[in-house]
Amino acid sequence: MFIQTESTPNPATLKFLPGKPVLNQGTLDMPTREAAAQSPLAEKLFDIPNVGGVFLGADFISVTKTDGDWQQMKPAILGAIMEHYMSGAPIVASGAEPADDDEFFEASDSETVATIKDLIETRVRPAVAGDGGDITFRGFKEGVVYLQMKGACSGCPSSTATLQHGIQNLLRHFVPEVTEVRPV
Repeated sequence: MFIQTESTPNPATLKFLPGKPVLNQGTLDMPTREAAAQSPLAEKLFDIPNVGGVFLGADFISVTKTDGDWQQMKPAILGAIMEHYMSGAPIVASGAEPADDDEFFEASDSETVATIKDLIETRVRPAVAGDGGDITFRGFKEGVVYLQMKGACSGCPSSTATLQHGIQNLLRHFVPEVTEVRPV
């Protein structure tokens, strides 16, 4: 099994591509050891010193470190991923589902929200997934779009710039009602 490794804009996060499906649908963000209980793979990764977060996407695993050097951590992470796939164990424990938080917006804004969601799904999420993370719509109120950044994107030094310059400009261009974009 060959696992590719890619850097992300967040220097504390690396993206691992096992060449096999990771999740069939959605994403799963496990920023703590307790949250990792829903994934046998994530539990193994949290056993590695200095692993501070695991994010699962459709075809990738992003690992965030708290400290340490990637040169020393990478072999252990690659070994844990390879061992997990070879064991045939499930990636996500049975009964665990990728969770979506509640959304908030006024019913009168439903058409605007549908357009915002479509733009995020088709133009923003694929680019963010390419960097080892995910971004989801959480709400819209008084012209402000609230988005949640996960995986490599949460805590990334460039995430604020991405939100304010890239995503905000895109949404303002297509949806004049949008005045600002904020992280949740």
